[in-house]
Amino acid sequence: MSKTLLKVDNLRTYFSTQEGVVRAVDGISFSLAAGERRGVVGESGSGKSVAALSIMRLIEPPAGEIVTGTVEFQGENLLELGEDEMQAVRGGKIAMIFQDPMTALNPVYTIGDQLMETIMLHQNVSASEARGLAIEALQDVHIPDAEAKLADYPHQFSGGMRQRVMIAMGLSCNPDLLIADEPTTALDVTTQAQIMDLMLNLAEDRGTAVLLITHDLGVVAGFCDTIQVMYAGGIVEYGTADEIFHNPQHPYTWGLLASMARLDEERKHRLHSIAGAPPSVIDLPIGCRFRPRCEFAVDKCGKVLPMLRAAEDGSEQLVACHRAEELDLKLINASGETNAEASS
Repeated sequence: MSKTLLKVDNLRTYFSTQEGVVRAVDGISFSLAAGERRGVVGESGSGKSVAALSIMRLIEPPAGEIVTGTVEFQGENLLELGEDEMQAVRGGKIAMIFQDPMTALNPVYTIGDQLMETIMLHQNVSASEARGLAIEALQDVHIPDAEAKLADYPHQFSGGMRQRVMIAMGLSCNPDLLIADEPTTALDVTTQAQIMDLMLNLAEDRGTAVLLITHDLGVVAGFCDTIQVMYAGGIVEYGTADEIFHNPQHPYTWGLLASMARLDEERKHRLHSIAGAPPSVIDLPIGCRFRPRCEFAVDKCGKVLPMLRAAEDGSEQLVACHRAEELDLKLINASGETNAEASS
């Protein structure tokens, strides 16, 4: 059993707006082992990015606030650290690749200046040593003519190259945890595959744990050991990648998988689509938050919020659904039946 690196318990992050309180992250708990690669998936607005920003203590009060919870990293609660202590953690022990490489890099500083600043901030090295490490970091992410590229500005790089720079910056100080927030957004599929292969190889070589945030289940399929599915600020399912893809327990997970085209089998029916839209996290529905969109909802679903608990099939999956034991979503997914056919 690998040592627990990160443990999040009952984390709630709220934002105050004129319309009301936005419960962006509403009581999530999970743990991450050293060297583990975890995928965090869900639609836009499910709380994935806010959870990551909360771990990094990048939520700015008074608009946003971590209301309750603990974030233990290597046995230390990050929410109790002073800002100076937290700055030593960011970049040094936990690095983050932000969602948009086009805006994450400062346009008025060269690539070299930004890389060297990160290295010198977290490592006790001189400017000349930092320059050498910056060149090595760019070479690690397969940027050609790395030394000359240090003098270039972000606008001189393509989107894929900027994303490689972000990965180089994130891994330049050998962090124990890398949080990658939609690292392949706005990239073409060929570049996406190259970026994911690069991250996989670097993570394996360095033993770095990765928290990969994405809405694309195809991206996590070949990268992640485990997957947690988020919906409306909460976690609705957790399991290994094999369990999630081959035996989904929650109707939302099944809906996400059923909406994907399969390349390994002949298409015999129309792709499934999840009806409606995610609820407002200002005015969440009573009971199960997925109930208004769920094909399998019953009366209990509209009264009691299901808690994340172990599935009863002997696997290590966790699921937040009242009907998880009744539904065989694996068979439904394979057959393409509708809710009426599957429930009969």
